Amino acid sequence: MMFRRLLSATLAAGSVLTMAAIGSADTPTASRTAGRAALYKQLPGESLEQVSTAQQIKGVTAGNAAPTEIWRVLGHGERLECLSCIPYVSKLLYDEHAKTREISAWWLRRRVFGVFGPGEVYSRVVATLQGDPSEKRRAYAAEAVGEFLTGSGVKFVAKAAVSDSSPLVRKSAVLALMRLNHQGQNGELGQVLQSETDPEVKLAALHASIRVNVFTNVDAVAGLISDADSRVRQRAAENLGVLRAKDAVVGLVALTSPANEKDAGVRAAAVASLGRIADPGVNGEVRAAVQAAKNDANQFVRDAAAIALRRL
Repeated sequence: MMFRRLLSATLAAGSVLTMAAIGSADTPTASRTAGRAALYKQLPGESLEQVSTAQQIKGVTAGNAAPTEIWRVLGHGERLECLSCIPYVSKLLYDEHAKTREISAWWLRRRVFGVFGPGEVYSRVVATLQGDPSEKRRAYAAEAVGEFLTGSGVKFVAKAAVSDSSPLVRKSAVLALMRLNHQGQNGELGQVLQSETDPEVKLAALHASIRVNVFTNVDAVAGLISDADSRVRQRAAENLGVLRAKDAVVGLVALTSPANEKDAGVRAAAVASLGRIADPGVNGEVRAAVQAAKNDANQFVRDAAAIALRRL
């Protein structure tokens, strides 16, 4: 019985200290840190966690705060429950600074109430993605859908990735799919690789293809080793090595020759990927191609060949 009384008293005291430490959104900072300062008086005050107030959050969204100040205040406001702050922070989803947009979406996604309900921030962002006349706002909306990390957003960014008229929006939608770790309900990420005409969007899709755990359309990646843009060819060749795409070995072997591929970066990527794949079924042909690459005029190709030969 005595033990239970002591335990109850200890828990009650701990609760009081916790409430004093966290405080409310409208309590002055000095008052909210007083409990912690008393408890940890041997530590300097600046080492104690600072919690942003509602007034601070609303203040930095007024339009004249430095980006670093916005990040600091929102970062320190992670545990602040402030429904009235949501409309203020939601404006930052369309800020010109990418990091500000990212941290604003991060702060908002931790507020289920007021963000994900019908007609709330999430719904308005989706509506912006689907029909805003500004391509920049649609692109920023796609980013926000990805940063909200909710599976219901996949269908919206997947559709934008293949059907929006703006390359800027399609690129943002592809990167949002990557953030959501999804290739699209109908494999839209692979569709982008197969049908996209803008090099920047293709590069974004290639970037996503080796970061989405469930990506399956390796053939779409292999198809880009003959792309007109050397950056796309190089990235596709690199990705095939990461994906251990044995079916792409013949195409990669062709890329190792200066007679077939003029860009040294592409040749080096192809040689390196052959070393990564190391398919014993075609090792003779692969080894011959990599051995020949050791005499390439470009130092990077020769270095890639030397490393690949150790793996074959």
